[in-house]
Formats: sequence, C-alpha cells, structure tokens
Amino acid sequence: MLDNENTVCGYVAIVGRPNVGKSTLLNHMLGQKLSITSRKPQTTRHRVLGVKTIGETQFIYVDTPGIHFEEGKALNRYMNKEARLALKEVDVVVFVIDGLKWTEEDQLVFELVKNSNSPVILAVNKIDLLDDKADLLPYLQSFASQFNFFDIIPISAKRRLNIFALEKAIAECLPKSPHYFPKDQLTDRTMRFRIAEIIREKLVRILGQELPYTTTVEIEALQKETKNSVMKISAIIWVEREGQKPIVIGKNGERLKKIGARSRVDIEILIKQKVHLRLWVKVKRGWSDDERAMKSLGYIDLEAGD
Repeated sequence: MLDNENTVCGYVAIVGRPNVGKSTLLNHMLGQKLSITSRKPQTTRHRVLGVKTIGETQFIYVDTPGIHFEEGKALNRYMNKEARLALKEVDVVVFVIDGLKWTEEDQLVFELVKNSNSPVILAVNKIDLLDDKADLLPYLQSFASQFNFFDIIPISAKRRLNIFALEKAIAECLPKSPHYFPKDQLTDRTMRFRIAEIIREKLVRILGQELPYTTTVEIEALQKETKNSVMKISAIIWVEREGQKPIVIGKNGERLKKIGARSRVDIEILIKQKVHLRLWVKVKRGWSDDERAMKSLGYIDLEAGD
C-alpha cells in the first residue's frame, strides 16, 4: 500500500432516498459493476465498500441503502441503520437526489446530511431526463441558499455525464493519508456476498412487483473442480411463506431457470471461469421481521452499537 507525504485517501458516503441512482453512480465511478441495480426501490440492503485508486489518490466509496420512512420491519430498520452509520466518520458525503423530484424522504436525508461534520457535495442525478434544462439553474440556486454545500454538481450516472467533475470535487475534500487498501483491491466484500447479490439482483428484476422485499439469497457452497476448472455453486433463495415458492419457481420451473441462467452469466464474468449453479427455493417464515433469522442470513446484528 502506498504511503508517502503526497498520498491522499478517504471514505466517501453516497447517500439519498431509495431509487435515486446511488448504486449506478458507484458502479460508474469504479469503472466496473460492484453494487447490484434495478428499478425497484430498496434494492441495495447493505453498505457496500468500493475502492478506487488513481496514482496517489485512493477513494473509498460507501454505497448505502436508500433512507426511507417505513421502519416497521426489522429489514427496513436494518437498511436505515446501515445508511445512517455511513454518515458517521467519513471524509466526504455525496448527497444524491433525482433531478427536480423532491420528496419528503429527500428532506429526511437532507436533515441528516446537514448534521454531518464532513463536507457535503450535492449530486443532482438524472439530468438527462429533464424536459427543460432551464429549470435546473434556479433549482440549484435554491439549494445553495439553504446549505453550505462544498459543491453542487448536476450529473447523469446512467449516461456518465459530469462524473469526472464529481470525482474531482470529491478528491479536493480527501485528507492526506496513507492508502488503506492495496491499489488493485475493489471491495472489502467476500466473493460469497457478491455472488449472492448477483442472484438477488436477477430475482428482483425478474420477479418485478410480485415479491419485491420478501426474498434473500444464501450461498450454501462454493466448490472448484480442478479437472474441468468449473466452480460449483449451491445457493438457497429464501422466501417467507409456502405460497411464495411457486412464484419464484414459475410454471415448470421456467422462472427459476431464467434466474439461474442470467445469474450464471454475471457470476462467470466476476470469477472468470465456468460456473455450475444450483438453486433451491426454501421457506424461512417471516425472516425479514426476525432479527435472529436476519443475522443467520448474513445481516449484521441490529442490536450492535451505533
């Protein structure tokens, strides 16, 4: 790891309400896919660390679940806590909003951001979708009058517009520091976690609105066969009720086959070898509102300290 008087390194929290494009932004900042994405709100459930090293500068991005009002279930409380924790002890906060669409949940995030001790950059995303760009300037001016942002930058994460300008502004906020990670390291997440997230992404995309929040994925086994260099992966898709199993499996197993086929493509790209993927659908009743069940499925203990 690089360590000299010129090295710069710091943590960058990417925060916002659900579905504003935080994970898409992180992936384009890194230049490769790390966080899963979909059009469904609350696809991101965990804080995901993405590391990017350019010469003497190391960015440690923290993608977060969208901060939202609904905290009825343990899973919702977990996601909100993950996002709130990311605001603590970071060097920069990137507050992402969706164009000119301002909601009560944006205001909720804004109130949290204003209490941060770190410089805050406002990233106004999806500007490519604006009908009239002339509306943007007074909108940005109104934000500038409400809070002392380090910078306000209109972007399109999907189209990669102004991503370099955003990265440049972030770099200006990072402290002089040794690099915390090797220059070729992308994340602190395990391969099991990343494979499970790929499968969950396909679930969310293929199931649509049928089972948006009641599924999770657990990797049961990873085993490499040396003879033919194939990785054998066994994974369990957990649902909350018996009646949800046929929805995931589909008629004659067609939906589960589609989930497996699409997952396998991305997993092979990730691990750079052939994959034999086996999926099972099982029931763990009410797991998303059971803290003990969530912990067994890899979610951090909600009772841990702040």
